[in-house]
Amino acid sequence: MKNFVEELKWRGMLAQIMPGTEELLQKEMVTAYLGTDPTADSLHIGHLCGIMMLRHLQRCGHKPIILVGGATGMIGDPSGKSQERNLLDAETLYHNQECIKAQVAKFLDFDSTDANAAEMVNNYDWMKDFTFLDFARSVGKHITVNYMMAKESVQQRLNGIARDGLSFTEFTYQLLQGYDFLHLYQAKGCKLQLGGNDQWGNMTTGTELIRRTLGGEAEAFALTCPLITKADGKKFGKTESGNIWLDPKRTTPYKFYQFWLNVSDDDAEKYIKIFTSLDKETIDALIEEHHKDAGMRILQKRLAQEVTVMVHSQQDYEMAIEASSILFGKGTKESLQRLDEATFCSVFEGVPMFTISKEDLGQPAVELFTQQANIFPSKGEMRKLVQGGGVSLNKEKLTAFDRIITTDDLINGKYLLVQRGKKNYYLITVQ
Repeated sequence: MKNFVEELKWRGMLAQIMPGTEELLQKEMVTAYLGTDPTADSLHIGHLCGIMMLRHLQRCGHKPIILVGGATGMIGDPSGKSQERNLLDAETLYHNQECIKAQVAKFLDFDSTDANAAEMVNNYDWMKDFTFLDFARSVGKHITVNYMMAKESVQQRLNGIARDGLSFTEFTYQLLQGYDFLHLYQAKGCKLQLGGNDQWGNMTTGTELIRRTLGGEAEAFALTCPLITKADGKKFGKTESGNIWLDPKRTTPYKFYQFWLNVSDDDAEKYIKIFTSLDKETIDALIEEHHKDAGMRILQKRLAQEVTVMVHSQQDYEMAIEASSILFGKGTKESLQRLDEATFCSVFEGVPMFTISKEDLGQPAVELFTQQANIFPSKGEMRKLVQGGGVSLNKEKLTAFDRIITTDDLINGKYLLVQRGKKNYYLITVQ
């Protein structure tokens, strides 16, 4: 059995670990869980480090459980937050849970007949019939307010980063999360909780609750991964347009691929260890090759390939490659037509856009591209550029400035892509 802790160490995925954890993992097959709140119907790449921990755990012969916090998702966790979360209804939470399971199934083996097959659980299943009186008597009596108040996440909220202080609902969150660990310890023999480093306080409440409820011989452990940042110290996974999601409807595979392709050299060296399953020898060789010629972006290309195929598919990766080549000079009308509309729009996001009506079609290009869409300042300039071979329509050279533009020219039935020179693109939407 591979050593799970050693695997995390060389990958830069280990932040804090309770004493005795590594010895337990070497002694027996350990059941471990990681929790995620179903506050959206997709995970984003900020969740990936935790999911990869579970992936490595299973590959090292241990049993992973992913806990979807249907109950805790109705509460909101104060850790690292400056304001209380919106509370979700049960129907929304169930929908989100099913979407998340489909995504996680790409990383973990839920169908194995082996003892370490992955499982997904929802804490709403054991919390929904738990009365407040039962909770106060069987959980609340074991953990003192002093203990809860000492947690860093609680102190931060009380000492000013929250606009409205800390609600009782949020204050009880660490007890609810602690009870999850106790329940899984008793029901599933789960002895280890994994999570991000901002969860350390909640996780140790769980180990303490198990010890105080079941006695000192009940051993439970916690292990965290660091919160991933970029080399410039900024938050990982955030772009100007928001999160990078795993759901292709929220973030197209092309944009997903481009995110990884465009990380810095320092980040690529760090991320390829955290976000891929490549072994140490392969990664060391890639880093060495990259250092010889950083301009080739070997690390970024391999990182983008591995993560895109793992999260999406080989076909999506190949489409992302083709889409990238279109933007940077290569590509044909046929390759444009092969792109689905979402990818096509992602590729040309940010280029100047014009909208014309279908009635405008049937005109010469020189009229359409100077009057209806102001791509060229004058007909004379457009004629000159066309004669010099400097204008393309849908990746094909425009040989006649008075060529009639028809519906046959439309990409996806609604777009015209005009290129002036090598790098200037213009997108016309026909409505």
